[in-house]
Amino acid sequence: MFSLEGLTNIIHEWLNAHLSATLALLAEFVLVGVAAIGLFAVLGLGLVWMERKVAAVMQIRLGPNRLGPKGIFQTSADTVKLIMKEALTPSNADKFLFNLAPFVVIIVAMMILAPIAFAKGFQIWDINIGVLYVTAVSSLSVIGILMAGWSSGNKYSLLGAMRSGAQIVSYELSAGLSIISIIVLTGSLKISDIVASQENGWWLFKGHIPAIISFVIFIIAATAETNRAPFDLAEAESELTAGFHTEYGGMKFALFFLSEYINIFIVCAICATLFLGGWMPLHIGHWTAFNHIMDYIPSSIWFFGKTIFLIFVIMWFRWTFPRLRVDQLLNLEWKYLLPISMFNILLVTLIAIMGWHF
Repeated sequence: MFSLEGLTNIIHEWLNAHLSATLALLAEFVLVGVAAIGLFAVLGLGLVWMERKVAAVMQIRLGPNRLGPKGIFQTSADTVKLIMKEALTPSNADKFLFNLAPFVVIIVAMMILAPIAFAKGFQIWDINIGVLYVTAVSSLSVIGILMAGWSSGNKYSLLGAMRSGAQIVSYELSAGLSIISIIVLTGSLKISDIVASQENGWWLFKGHIPAIISFVIFIIAATAETNRAPFDLAEAESELTAGFHTEYGGMKFALFFLSEYINIFIVCAICATLFLGGWMPLHIGHWTAFNHIMDYIPSSIWFFGKTIFLIFVIMWFRWTFPRLRVDQLLNLEWKYLLPISMFNILLVTLIAIMGWHF
């Protein structure tokens, strides 16, 4: 199978041949940081353009079509505009926390990238508690949102931040239980082990109905955790102007805007890894010829293809369902998704103990 592992090995060997061990390690850290920032920039530009085009298709219109072919440079022009705009700080704001909040949100998003396997052998850090690391670090993003809402000195911002905090804390439970169902089936928290366990079939299919239930609940919970419609109550324009980032402008607003799309990519990447095999091709049992043909498709294409498909599904939600009220949002989690998730964990455990999965 085509792999990016050779590229990483070449860079590692070249740096160790020309630098000391310490300097080579520092150089690798710098390269990883630059690559992560570059990925953020590309994803930000690409996903915003994709969002606009998906919305345009669903509303039977053209979307961006002036700058570049099919309007692909529109988001680049928007970025230049945001860079040139003056970033104002409200007079009654807590200036330190107000300026720190956007960086907290974007740094948390960057930290979550570490254990994600983008291709075969192409992973920043294959930590043995990769799934636990992702769930733990992702919980920190709510701190940046609460910090932004409170420090702005704006009642609308504070209300949006409080909504976001309640929403994220609530839906983390269902998302976590959905993740646990895959951990029970694989018996490991390591991302590479979870991907390897799907060599003969993705867990979405191997895990029977409980895995499908976990997948659906995870998609719903991930949509809520990223403050996406129909769960975008933290940024409800018709009620809170712009929610927790009402007072932000220029590049500070751009960091919040970018982190939203990066978080969408991350939750979809995690979902693709847990339920759809990550970079693993579609293998069906002992169908040797079919599996061999699937192996010719590069692992990175498998990973990004699955992730982009899930991103499309989340964008589809936005332009299909109306926004929920706060009470409806919390009722959905505490009265429906959480009990279903807890019962589903029992089913998954039974399937794992009895060995009924494929």
